[in-house]
Amino acid sequence: MKSFFTKNPRNIAFSIVVILLALVPLFTDMGLLTSSSIVRFGRYITFAIVAIGIDLIWGYTGILSLGHGIYFCLGAYGMAMYLLLQKTGGKITDFMQRGGFTELPWFWKPFNSLPLSIILMIAVPTLIAWVIGYFIFKSRVKGVYFSIISQALTWAMYTLFNGLQPYTNGTNGITGIDTIIGSYYNPNNIKILFYIALVVLVLVYALTSFLISTKFGKILVAIRDGENRTYFSGYKVSSFKNFVYVLSAVFAAIAGALYVNLNNSISPTEMSITFSVGMVIWVAVGGRGSLIGAVIGAILVSACEFSVSSAFPSVWQYFIGIFFTVVILFFRRGIVGIASDLVAKFNLKKATGKEAWLWQIKFYLLKIYLLFLMDLRHWQM
Repeated sequence: MKSFFTKNPRNIAFSIVVILLALVPLFTDMGLLTSSSIVRFGRYITFAIVAIGIDLIWGYTGILSLGHGIYFCLGAYGMAMYLLLQKTGGKITDFMQRGGFTELPWFWKPFNSLPLSIILMIAVPTLIAWVIGYFIFKSRVKGVYFSIISQALTWAMYTLFNGLQPYTNGTNGITGIDTIIGSYYNPNNIKILFYIALVVLVLVYALTSFLISTKFGKILVAIRDGENRTYFSGYKVSSFKNFVYVLSAVFAAIAGALYVNLNNSISPTEMSITFSVGMVIWVAVGGRGSLIGAVIGAILVSACEFSVSSAFPSVWQYFIGIFFTVVILFFRRGIVGIASDLVAKFNLKKATGKEAWLWQIKFYLLKIYLLFLMDLRHWQM
């Protein structure tokens, strides 16, 4: 047991996070959290699943994607289409009638079946990600150029979905749906979905941890640190990059499908560039190149966004921007990186001079940041 704690401190940290999340419904029943906390933290869990995928491609492989909102929304829309047809009994919807349709569009019909819906929810994002990755990585496009392309694709898809009024209800999206296990307004259903999302998070974390612990993971890090050197060492870099890119897209699609059950709706807003950039911020704040950092970053930043946007609806984005800037300037390895340094090296009694001063500054900045996150609920206006 001692060796497990010593060799896998981040896995232990993840276990603690999972236990705390599992207690959220209990804390809600005890009145320690509001009734909406289960839904809110359930959404944060789906964001954490996405963040693990982002960390896999950015933190470990060096691919900065600003377009994963596409795959998140494709998974979410696939689930929402199934849930909406269950509500209408397989008939056309109101927005389809307003668009002049008298029967379901052909691409809606497979979503009458749950097995087909699940297959399409995974297959469509997988295919799109594979096609994009194949041509981009085979052409050896990388760095900022890949980020620009992914951002442009996100904008194109966002514009497309906004314009599909008769098919997907345009900017309004798909709303007023129930969950895959019953009524959205049944608290027991929400609790079940919460734990389903938590189990999926554990499985995704375990799979990704396994991958990065193998030779495959070492090759990904080698690509990140020296792509040309890895390429001339005989490895087919484009295949490795395309695989992790597709895998991260699948994670995002699964997260989107879970999210729509916990959110009761989906709209093109979740496909916007802002949302995709937010995914990168989760990983940067938590700690790039550490899976637990991605999980913690997604939860903390999302909680911060909720609290600040409720308290200061007109300026909350400035607060988030300030915190992101502080993290980049003072905590380049994120919260988890600082915590690791504190455990491994930080000892104020032994540190002297400038080193002690810098560590104290970083420690108190981190403390203020965490206290801010915990106390925001008292700032409500």
